[in-house]
Amino acid sequence: MIDLRGQGIINPGAIHANLSRATLVEHAVTRGEAILADTGALVAYTGTHTGRSPQDRYIVAESPSKDQVFWGAVNRPMEPGVFQRLLDKAHAYVQGRDLFVFDGWACADPRYRLPVRVLAEKAWHALFARCLLLRPSAQELPTFQPQFTVLHAAGLLADPQRDGTRSDVFILLSFERRTVLIGGTHYAGEIKKAVFSVLNYLLPQQGVLPMHCAANIGPGGDTALFFGLSGTGKTTLSADPHRRLIGDDEHGWSDDGVFNIEGGCYAKTIRLSRAGEPQIWNAIRFGAVLENVVLDPVTRLPDYDAERLTENTRAAYPIEYIDNAELSGRGGHPSNLVFLACDAFGVLPPVSRLTTEQVMYYFLSGYTAKVAGTETGVTDPQATFSTCFAAPFLPLDPARYAELLAAKLQVHGAVVWLVNTGWTGGGYGVGGRIKLVYTRAMVNAALGGLLAGVPFAPDPVFGVLVPQSCPGVPAELLQPRGTWKDPAEYDRQVRRLAGLFAKNFEKYAARLPEAVRRAGPRV
Repeated sequence: MIDLRGQGIINPGAIHANLSRATLVEHAVTRGEAILADTGALVAYTGTHTGRSPQDRYIVAESPSKDQVFWGAVNRPMEPGVFQRLLDKAHAYVQGRDLFVFDGWACADPRYRLPVRVLAEKAWHALFARCLLLRPSAQELPTFQPQFTVLHAAGLLADPQRDGTRSDVFILLSFERRTVLIGGTHYAGEIKKAVFSVLNYLLPQQGVLPMHCAANIGPGGDTALFFGLSGTGKTTLSADPHRRLIGDDEHGWSDDGVFNIEGGCYAKTIRLSRAGEPQIWNAIRFGAVLENVVLDPVTRLPDYDAERLTENTRAAYPIEYIDNAELSGRGGHPSNLVFLACDAFGVLPPVSRLTTEQVMYYFLSGYTAKVAGTETGVTDPQATFSTCFAAPFLPLDPARYAELLAAKLQVHGAVVWLVNTGWTGGGYGVGGRIKLVYTRAMVNAALGGLLAGVPFAPDPVFGVLVPQSCPGVPAELLQPRGTWKDPAEYDRQVRRLAGLFAKNFEKYAARLPEAVRRAGPRV
C-alpha cells in the first residue's frame, strides 16, 4: 500500500505500485496503450510529440534556487503561483484515474543516491521509468522515501492563455517543492531528462560533475567517457563487447570515480542493425520499450529503417540487458574522454587529441551538426552547439560545469580525444558517413594506447592534434581535406564551420583566459 497524499494526490483511482515488468506489460496491452513486437518488446506511440519539448520547459523561480539558476533561453522562469495552479490542475486531473507508481533511485553511488517516485497515468511510462532508474529490491521498497516526485499526466493539456504556458505542453521543475510536473506529451524521454536536469542542479553543489556521457571499462580496469549529443554515437560506441558498459548516457564524476546516474539505456534505433550494433539489438526483448518504431502489421517485426513517424525512434531497456554490463554502475577515474561530433560538413578530422585549452573550448562548444530538411533536392547541414554537450539540462551557469571538469582533469590527467562520426569526402549529400568499423578502430586505438607512439600534427584550421596513422584505418581518411574531390570546396566549408565556432564562442570569450579563447579554430 502506498499513500500518495504526501505528493498532494487525493482520491485517485486504483494505485498500481512497483509492479513487475510482466504485469506492467499486461496492463499496457490490455489498456490499449501499446502492443508487443515479435521480440517481446513493448511498442508505444507518442502521437504528436515524438521528442522533447525544450521550449515548454520551465523552472519555478523560488528562493533560494532562483539565485543559482542560470536564467535564459534554456532555463525559463515560472512564477510559483503559476506553478501551483498547474499543480492543482494536475491533482484534479488524476482524481479517479488509475495511477502507476514506480519508486527508484538515480545515482549508483549510495552517497549521492536520489530516491525518485514516478507517478504516471500510463502503464508503459511506469515501465519506461523501471527501465531507466535504478530498481530497489523487494526488501528495500517498504522503507523507500521519495525525495523527488515526477508526476507525468500525459493527457492533461495546458491552456496557454489561462495557464501562462507557451503551448499545451509543460515540463515544470520545482527544486524547492522537489517536484517535476509533465503534461501534454506522451514522450517518455521527458521523464528521464527531467531527472537528469534535477541532478545537474544538485550534484555540483556536492562537488560532483554531472555529465551527459556514456561510460565503459576496459579489460585492464581503465574507464572511458563518451560525450556527445543525440545521434553522435555515444550509445553505439560505448556498447563494446570487449569493454564493460557502465552506462550509455548520464554519469557523475566524484572524488572517488565515475558512477552511472541511471539503471538502463535509452538508445536511438533508427537504422539499427544486428551486425552494426549487436548488443543493442539483443537488448530489445521482453521488458524493453520501443518508442515510435514501425512494426509490420502481420509479423510484428520492427522496421528500424522506417522514419515515417520520426527519426527519433528509441529503445529503453535495463542495463542488465547488455551482456557485459558493469552492474555496480561504477568505475574508477577515467583514463580517456572522447568528445563525439557528427560533422555533416565533412571537415573535422575523424580522430584527434586535444590540449588542455582545447578541451575547455570544445567542451563549452558542444558541437555536432544535423541535416536540415530537403528542399527541391538540396540539403544543407546545420551546426548545433550545446554547451557541455548538455545545454537543455543545465540549470546552473555553464562555467560551473566547465570548471569542475577542468579541476577533475588537472587532478587525474585523462587524455581527451575529439572523434568525428559524421561525413568524409564531402558534406552531407556529397561525401559519405565515416564507416562504423573505422570509427570503432580509431576509438579502440585511442583507448588502448595504440596511438601513444604515433606522430601527431596540428590540423591547419582546428589546431587539434591529428595522428598520422592509426591501426585498422586507411591513412588518407585521417586527413579530411585529402578525401574531398574538390579541395577548394573543402576550404570554403572549413572556413564556414570555423566561423560558426567563433561566433558561438563569443558568449564565453570575456569570461575565459586568453589561452582558451585562442584554442578554437583559426578563422
